[in-house]
Amino acid sequence: MSGDNQTLNQPWQGRVAFITGAVTGIGLGVAQAFSDAGMRLALSYRNEDDRARTAQWFAEKGREQPLFVKLDVTDRARFAELADEVTRYFGEVHVLVNNAGVSVFGPTDEASYDDYDWIMGVNFGGVVNGLVSFLPKIKASQGRRHVVNVASMAAFLPGPQAGIYTASKFAVRGLTESLRYNLAPHGIGCSLCCPALTKTNAWASATKRPDNFAGSGFPETSKAELEQFGTAFEEGMEPYEVGTKIVRGMTEQRGLILTHPEHGPDFTEIYEASMAALPVEEAPAGRLKIEQLRRDAMKAAEAGMAVSLNDLT
Repeated sequence: MSGDNQTLNQPWQGRVAFITGAVTGIGLGVAQAFSDAGMRLALSYRNEDDRARTAQWFAEKGREQPLFVKLDVTDRARFAELADEVTRYFGEVHVLVNNAGVSVFGPTDEASYDDYDWIMGVNFGGVVNGLVSFLPKIKASQGRRHVVNVASMAAFLPGPQAGIYTASKFAVRGLTESLRYNLAPHGIGCSLCCPALTKTNAWASATKRPDNFAGSGFPETSKAELEQFGTAFEEGMEPYEVGTKIVRGMTEQRGLILTHPEHGPDFTEIYEASMAALPVEEAPAGRLKIEQLRRDAMKAAEAGMAVSLNDLT
């Protein structure tokens, strides 16, 4: 097989990926799928037992052991440090997957500052820290490169118990959809992945609340209630399947990777409600011109052209 054909058939072979929250749940599924695609891996973790189980999976498969790095994604200094560490170890970094997050729920009208700061700090701040730390390394690397920010279907679908969680995922969605246009001129792909119900222990996040964010405004939830809520996740998609769909979406250079097919009715409702909310009236020519310039600039950016503020007026 020629080198060109091998690159075509195995586009991620030998590429180096860094994945946050990568030894359990969706992060582990992504790591396993990436390994199957021939990628070399650096994986962040918090729990030593989970790290050991992940290392055992790679050993049993006869795969190269990942570089395991301990990380709290809210720790900016550590994030910057390990970006250098990963680059020194592998020489280059080509793929970043910002996956780590917490799933914590409660009535938004009762939320405290600690609730906001913890959930937003991990789910949105962790993505920011990954981008600021790793994008310079990825830009300096060669060949096929990609950024995947893992959000959730909550990036589209709000819920009465998930206000802050939803806000964090909407924020990741908006950031990623904009970032895609910035990275295209550098030849770097960018995808937003929004998984829905997946077979993980994400429901247990509330039991792992850091002491420095202890002042919650949410009513206390008993262990029995959390475990009952967790039974819903048993019906979820296998994390490895989510991982394989991320690999496919990256290969196809898709900006949006949706993994679960059951949300057609939700998107239909969103579309119909949005269209119904538009006023039925003529817009002035000046505004129409500005909006068309915006659309043209977005298409140009996605095609790889650098867009400036001058292109919008």
